[in-house]
Amino acid sequence: MASKNSSGGLAPWLGIAAIVVLFDQVSKITIARIFSYGESHPLTSFFNLVLAYNKGAAFSFLATGSGWQRYFFTILGIVAALFIVYLLKRNPGQRMFCWALALILGGAVGNVIDRIAYGHVIDFLDFHIGSWHWPAFNVADSAICIGAALFVLDELRRVNK
Repeated sequence: MASKNSSGGLAPWLGIAAIVVLFDQVSKITIARIFSYGESHPLTSFFNLVLAYNKGAAFSFLATGSGWQRYFFTILGIVAALFIVYLLKRNPGQRMFCWALALILGGAVGNVIDRIAYGHVIDFLDFHIGSWHWPAFNVADSAICIGAALFVLDELRRVNK
């Protein structure tokens, strides 16, 4: 009988990450082909599709750097991905923990692909209230945020046991 920490294997979690990468890249390629840089199309009173480039990290952190941040965030994403695969391999039976890691892995890889291919991350989801806009983001960023929330929830559950 497989133990809780070894059941399931690595493949399902890598599959989830691969699906995130696929949806992320297909959505970015589609937007990049349909839109011109900076072009925005309102879909609702609070949501637009827009083609934006982010040379920094989340919420355009360090986006105005001289270019070093491309390499820094690419290396950071690769190191994070390798560490996440290690954690998934060691804990494949911890379902919520692995869901969190798989989503974060898929998002990290999706954004690393952009940094390597284009030198920036393609963002296109633009939520706003009136004239105040959240920084544009993408499917990879969404997966990372959902994964982070699941990670926190998993830790809170673990602490409460």
